[in-house]
Amino acid sequence: MTIHGLLLAAGAGSRMGMPKALVHDEHGSWLVRGVRALHEGGCEEVTVVLGASAAEAAALVGELDVSVVVADDWAEGMSASLRAGLTGLGGSATAALVTLVDLPDVSSRVVARIIAGAADAAVLRRATYDGRPGHPVLLGRAQWAGIVAETSGDRGARDYLAARDVELVECGDLATGRDVDSRPTAD
Repeated sequence: MTIHGLLLAAGAGSRMGMPKALVHDEHGSWLVRGVRALHEGGCEEVTVVLGASAAEAAALVGELDVSVVVADDWAEGMSASLRAGLTGLGGSATAALVTLVDLPDVSSRVVARIIAGAADAAVLRRATYDGRPGHPVLLGRAQWAGIVAETSGDRGARDYLAARDVELVECGDLATGRDVDSRPTAD
């Protein structure tokens, strides 16, 4: 299988007070950290979906091996970013591993666990943290058209996944998987 990492980082971060793609903490850029986690975890290619402050965010990953897709309709919510990302992927991927920029503790170890043993283009896998569903989510290529057709607003693929048999992969021993909505203090 060829796994393509898809990092959603398009939102304005209204609760954060700035686009989350631009956030830095004591460990550096969340955007750069997310790209590295995807590559180091086993994704052969990585695409970042940007929207708010796209040019500034793209500059942060300019030196990395990453493709950038801009979701022009990013303000419509996470579904717009997901649709832009899935439709912007090249033809070689068997599956897309989708994660969010505001999950700074999701590491390459989580990514590797989710993709380990994935067998075909129909795969649907989702990380859980102490039983709570989260990201990353592995979406087989056979699922993409349905996801693109069925997603809307700020719910991403949540409803699509809820209506299907999704393999849950516990990752609570590796990370919290919690999205961060307030600005960290950098030392």
